[in-house]
Amino acid sequence: MKKTWSLILTGILAAAVAAGCSTTEAGSSKGKDTLTIAWLPNESGEDMKTSRDEIGAMIEKATGKKVEHKTTTDYIIAVESIANDNADLAFLGAEGYIQAHDKNQKVLPLVVPSGKSGTLEDAVYYSWLNVKKGNEDQYKSGDGFSIDKIAGKKFSFVSNSSTSGFKVPSTGIVSHFSKQDAFKSLTTEGLLEGGSGKFFSEVLYGGSHQGSAVNLLTGKADVAAFCDTCVNNYIELAEGEKNKPGAVYKVKQGAAEPFNTLEGQEFVSIAVTPVLNAPFVINTGTVSEEDKNKILAAFTAADTANNPKIFAPKDSKETALYEKASGDEKFVQVEDAWFNPVRELGK
Repeated sequence: MKKTWSLILTGILAAAVAAGCSTTEAGSSKGKDTLTIAWLPNESGEDMKTSRDEIGAMIEKATGKKVEHKTTTDYIIAVESIANDNADLAFLGAEGYIQAHDKNQKVLPLVVPSGKSGTLEDAVYYSWLNVKKGNEDQYKSGDGFSIDKIAGKKFSFVSNSSTSGFKVPSTGIVSHFSKQDAFKSLTTEGLLEGGSGKFFSEVLYGGSHQGSAVNLLTGKADVAAFCDTCVNNYIELAEGEKNKPGAVYKVKQGAAEPFNTLEGQEFVSIAVTPVLNAPFVINTGTVSEEDKNKILAAFTAADTANNPKIFAPKDSKETALYEKASGDEKFVQVEDAWFNPVRELGK
């Protein structure tokens, strides 16, 4: 298992950094006076409203145009909105972006949040496979953990359009189990549904990373995939090292919905995989080149990087879209080729 996740890590980081950047041309303006931003379910909650509004205000100031927010309850709605010209910008995961781009070649990435270095080299977050505290011994292997025992369990994904909540974990599961004779024909499609004769006894979808975590903590799922950043505002590290297998996390006191009834509940990460950071994408068929450049300049400006309503300072009690852990985090321009390692996961 360690080898499987190590290979994914090496491929994602090395190939992404090597991809570099190139210049792309945007489409012509359609005379719009309002720009619409589509948000994934994870960022559509009330707890992210301040960050959404701040980003909207930033774009309004840069372009002189009104910004409307399209919050969603389903990944597909956000992907289809930008792909079908019903949104001008969107916040999507890498897999969601790839799906939107495949549907509409004029949908292109604009920026991603950097890593602690302030560059693309460590611009990753983490996909976790988690079990409830008290059940982790089932998955122990020597001094570490193995996913060997997840077969036959009740499993929760986020959405099949989620990078860290489906694409990365499902690829890792198939890579691990397909080496065994009993599962040599296993595919990611074979993980979509559970039941008799299936890999999992039951498959659930949280609809968001928060929803997948709730599926685990309420006992609906034995194992759940979700990412660190999307639940970070609701949990705290209780034991171990963050983003390492064996780390124990606890729902914070006073956590907002949907964790407000789960205070003190704990879970353990049994597998951890780095994932390319999620991009803000732009529909160059509905946004002019001039406005695209203004929006890019606004995202990458120092004022934005230092805005505590977007990048919350380390140890801040305020909720924001990102945490400024090192002080160097900021938005960095990114191009389509940077996401090729995620494309490769599906081949």
